[in-house]
Amino acid sequence: MAEHKVVVIGAGMAGLVSALQLANAGLQVTVVDKAAGPGGKIRQLMPNGVAVDSGPTVFTMRWVFDQILAELGTKLESELTIHPLNILARHFWEDGSQLDLFADPAQSLDAVARFAGRAEAERFKHFCQTARQVYDTLEGPFIKSPSPTMGQMMSSLGPRGLATLASVGPMRSLWNSLGRHFTDQRLRQLFARYATYCGSSPWEAPATLMLIAQVEMDGVWAVEGGMHALAACLMRLGKARGVNYLFNNECERVELNQGKVSGVRLAKGDSLRADSVVFNGDIAALRKGLLGPSLQKSVSDKLPPRSLSAVTWSMHADTGGMSLDRHNVFFRNTYASEFEDIFTHGRLPTQPTVYVCAQDRGTGTTPEGAERLLCLVNAPARGDKTQSEDELQACAQSSQALMAASGLHLKLESTASCIRTTPQDFQQLFPATGGALYGQATHGWMAAFARSNARSQLPGLYLAGGSVHPGPGVPMAAMSGRLAGAALMADLGLTSVSRKTVTSGGTLTH
Repeated sequence: MAEHKVVVIGAGMAGLVSALQLANAGLQVTVVDKAAGPGGKIRQLMPNGVAVDSGPTVFTMRWVFDQILAELGTKLESELTIHPLNILARHFWEDGSQLDLFADPAQSLDAVARFAGRAEAERFKHFCQTARQVYDTLEGPFIKSPSPTMGQMMSSLGPRGLATLASVGPMRSLWNSLGRHFTDQRLRQLFARYATYCGSSPWEAPATLMLIAQVEMDGVWAVEGGMHALAACLMRLGKARGVNYLFNNECERVELNQGKVSGVRLAKGDSLRADSVVFNGDIAALRKGLLGPSLQKSVSDKLPPRSLSAVTWSMHADTGGMSLDRHNVFFRNTYASEFEDIFTHGRLPTQPTVYVCAQDRGTGTTPEGAERLLCLVNAPARGDKTQSEDELQACAQSSQALMAASGLHLKLESTASCIRTTPQDFQQLFPATGGALYGQATHGWMAAFARSNARSQLPGLYLAGGSVHPGPGVPMAAMSGRLAGAALMADLGLTSVSRKTVTSGGTLTH
């Protein structure tokens, strides 16, 4: 019998990991992607011909990649050059205050004491303890679980885990819960920001998302060559194990035979036979029928609220007036209006918070002259609707004014020194999403359980990426890729990561 063939649609993080895992198990794997290279949302743009990371920029949860590479007989340091960051992030407020958080907890505690007083530092210490407990409680029964349900998770937690969740108040919003930890509103803002890592509002996201703070406190690294180097590394390892990558090839539809996946048809007219397909894309595209009307019922027809989109500016610019670190956040003195604008009114925020990734900093070097920057503000995911240039310009001016108020001045050599990306652009890159970058918004306690798992409702079709469990973010997407690969192999009766030959009927031969 012919060998079992797998087509992975999408060379984002989840697709790259699935392809690598399945090829390492001996399956024949082809990856197709309409882009020119790997990475998906991990992408680089070229202002002034200089490569700027213009998607995810924060590398955390390295244990996920340690495990992936260990299964291949290698390790992260053998494949990439990574640098631990001493400063996790630098935070500025328009009142002139500044706070750095450090990899060393003692340094962070001291910094908070100088920033907000010793009593607030003690509250910060207690918050860190709580965030650690929440992370430890949920890592196994939720984050690592292939298909968590409320009932299963509750039974897995045990008395101690249930007590931890009860103490946090999972029915509370993150913003509400943080008000019980901090009296200084700036610290409340800072840790509420982690809800946006899931594309959500702190006023709607559950209190349990404070665990993201622990993820960063466990370590943040810089990848030499940018995050895109991670995607390139996974593709290189995949090629060594026989994965075939077809770029500049858009998938037009998934083909079925007797109600089961049988192949994919490319927009160029070619067809690829497939016994299984891993879809690494937003499931909104399936729900809308973009890969064929027969796939619309492969996922739930419920329409969850979209997560955040963004407006970004990829720049090669001179900076002056203040000292940036690698990760920088510029806050307003007030915070709620940003999320009211986005989620209530569906418009760009008039008072946005601004994130700046200074990609030549943080590893002990100070750039001379122009440096690589990614500036980002949150935006509503309405990229499938018209957005006026006046609104975009007003958002840019408000963002620049906030950075200038904190002392940061940017100087561009020319218009070619800056590339803007809008929700409309993200909608073009990721169709049916409206430009949403994180799948569905994590609003309410049950939202995390509403995500699809790796098995779709169509035989032979598996799901991976930030719109499915365990959620958005580079390490989470990588985990979803592993879960999709594991589900596919389990359905074939293949559970080992060792190399085997697998037939289309599921028979194994060594």
